[in-house]
Amino acid sequence: EYPFHRHVSGFTSSLRTSSAEALLPTSLDLTNSLRRPHQKPAILRKISAAQQLSASEVVTHLGQTVVLASGTLSVLLHCEAVGNPKPTISWAKNGEEVKYNDRMLLQPDDSLQILAPVEADVGFYACNASNALGSDSVSIAVTLAGKPLIKASRATVINTELPAVTVDIGSTVKTIQRANVTINCQVAGVPEAEVTWFKNKVKLSSAHHLHDGLLLIANVSLTDQGLYSCKAANLRGEVTESSQLLILEPPRPLPHLEDLTAVLFSTGTSLPSVLTSPSGTKMTISPGSSALIGCAVDGHPTPNITWLYSGKALSLRHHLLAAGRILQILNISDAPEGEFSCLAQNEAGSLTQKTSLTIQEYQWSVDKLMACSASCGHKGVQLPQLRCLLDGTEVNISHCKEKPKPALQPIACNRRDCPSRWMVTSWSPCTRSCGGGIQMRRVTCQRLTAKGSSVPVSNEACVQVSKRPVDTQNCNRQPCVEWVASSWGQCNGPCIGPRLAVQHRQILCQTKDGISVSSDQCSALPRPLSTQNCWTDVCGVHWRVSLWTVCTATCGNYGFQSRRVDCVHIRTNKPVLEHYCSWRPRPANWQRCNITPCENST
Repeated sequence: EYPFHRHVSGFTSSLRTSSAEALLPTSLDLTNSLRRPHQKPAILRKISAAQQLSASEVVTHLGQTVVLASGTLSVLLHCEAVGNPKPTISWAKNGEEVKYNDRMLLQPDDSLQILAPVEADVGFYACNASNALGSDSVSIAVTLAGKPLIKASRATVINTELPAVTVDIGSTVKTIQRANVTINCQVAGVPEAEVTWFKNKVKLSSAHHLHDGLLLIANVSLTDQGLYSCKAANLRGEVTESSQLLILEPPRPLPHLEDLTAVLFSTGTSLPSVLTSPSGTKMTISPGSSALIGCAVDGHPTPNITWLYSGKALSLRHHLLAAGRILQILNISDAPEGEFSCLAQNEAGSLTQKTSLTIQEYQWSVDKLMACSASCGHKGVQLPQLRCLLDGTEVNISHCKEKPKPALQPIACNRRDCPSRWMVTSWSPCTRSCGGGIQMRRVTCQRLTAKGSSVPVSNEACVQVSKRPVDTQNCNRQPCVEWVASSWGQCNGPCIGPRLAVQHRQILCQTKDGISVSSDQCSALPRPLSTQNCWTDVCGVHWRVSLWTVCTATCGNYGFQSRRVDCVHIRTNKPVLEHYCSWRPRPANWQRCNITPCENST
């Protein structure tokens, strides 16, 4: 294995850019490999003094460090590579492809020549050899005598599966946990530079894996995240390059989601909720309700969450809560049965979790029976009890109105002989309508069989069960009464029309013996009339009026006139009391007159 530092004629040899270079074949191995039919490229390292053709020209092979002097007019960098098929050679400076021009020349033997080098030419030059079987790369440093030079990269390296990763300082490293990360700080400089490592501007102790410009961070975890800096310093100055190490953690499922608990607590409702899982979960909810679906995942950096329905973007009415970790479906009836999934993604990978929602259906149920209509005999039936169920719970029957009702078939029940019992007929009519009578009925002891027939049995069988009912009873014990009317009185009541008046008589409720009793006892009998109209000459009257008097004024607002109004008998034409004529409206006996403006006289 080549040493990492070796002083040769005042020049410092190159630092290896990767751990793979430590395993490169020796010169003998390269010679033997020429006999093989196929071979990956291998670049020959020559660790020897740079050939100095003159003070102004420097010729060197890879594996050297070139220090530019003030009189250097040319630098020739040789790159010899073997391999089958023959490798293709390309050059890069500080990780970027070299752009050839009239000062930067690619020679026929694939050497790189720099004419009239200037400070801008300082850097790390890499020769890359590649064929169909692979590639090889070796760097050489071109520097000035002065402050050190660090080979830096501006690449972003993302490692999601390899157990180890090696990068140049200056790179951004994003890697999974438990990987081994090696950061290479290749330094060139005259005088030789001392390398110091820092993490977040704090110097790393010798306990860390530090070796000749290499920093090994083994079995990385979240605590190893940070900014790692390599400082190269000599007597002429110092330079620092840094790499950011970020730990990637692929999305992983969590057993619970605190955000979901907080949302349920804040809303104060009992919304159905479910967490997704990689294998899938299930939840059954009632139609028309809302539901909360949680995506409980963790990862670093925090995964972005995308919700899908049946593998497609959501088109249902919904809200996203808790930074997208909770999906609220507003009306689950809008969704046919399907699968909701949350896709959690970050740079380390992705995770899909899912859940299936099943909408409950209202269903008719006839699993319960009503009480039997009879305890014995031949007519006992039970009808199924029609109920509307949702997930096994009875709800208002109106929810099932859109569903066809099942046919209800009555079921026979309690079809057995009944115990012996007294049977009675209806009561006979009462022997008297009033004053006390008797009615009778027939009482027998019988047994109703399961076939519906009634079989007479001895009275002793029924006496053991209940007392024998009576077969006679009194009836219509109320006294016999009637309405009794007196003779009509004189026809001299108030006049109600021409020659028409009212006459009265007294109506009484009496027993057959002539004793007066309360009218209530005769209420069942039709009551005779106590008043009737009658004809009388006394009511032959009418209103008689005289002529109007002369008006008291000929104009103005205050003139009036009067007349005489009398109630007189039609036959005798003599005045009688006015109440005899009250059945007709009384004519007016005065009125206003000559209500016209008066003319002014001068």
